Amino acid sequence: MPSGRIHDIVTLILTVPASIGAFIWFREAWPATVVGAAFLFGGMVFGPDLDTKSKQYSRWGIFRFLWMPYRMFFKHRSRFTHGLLFGSLFRVIYFIGVVTLLMYVISLAWTGISDDSVPDIRNFARAWQMIAELANKYLGEDFLILSFVGLWLGAASHTFSDMAITYIKTGKVERMF
Repeated sequence: MPSGRIHDIVTLILTVPASIGAFIWFREAWPATVVGAAFLFGGMVFGPDLDTKSKQYSRWGIFRFLWMPYRMFFKHRSRFTHGLLFGSLFRVIYFIGVVTLLMYVISLAWTGISDDSVPDIRNFARAWQMIAELANKYLGEDFLILSFVGLWLGAASHTFSDMAITYIKTGKVERMF
């Protein structure tokens, strides 16, 4: 398995072709920038190694605690963390869920302090919907999809480099699909 340094180098190198590919596909700089930035974020901060004490995990700084349940629940290199098809999707869903839960708990604590009414969980769903609408309005209708594609590609580059090194060392291909 490559070191965190090798994964970072692979991510940095492959960000350029990912951005160029998006530029060729869309013929515009903005989608290429979004895919490139999301690729970089996906490879450096939001990638498969959040299931271990890794460079990706440590880059979350004081927010590392958000990934503790993820680390405790999943075995390293499982299909849910390193899987090509669902790894990134699962991390996005997990992250949105954890942030929503954390904000709900903070809201509940605030209602205890301020004597306000207890927040309705549907308000949080509406908040995420409003965030999506604002992203579509100000960043473009394809922003969220392009961001996910970039995240997925960044994570896929990590998984493919893991698979390549494993194959070189053992002659076996891991099943991560």
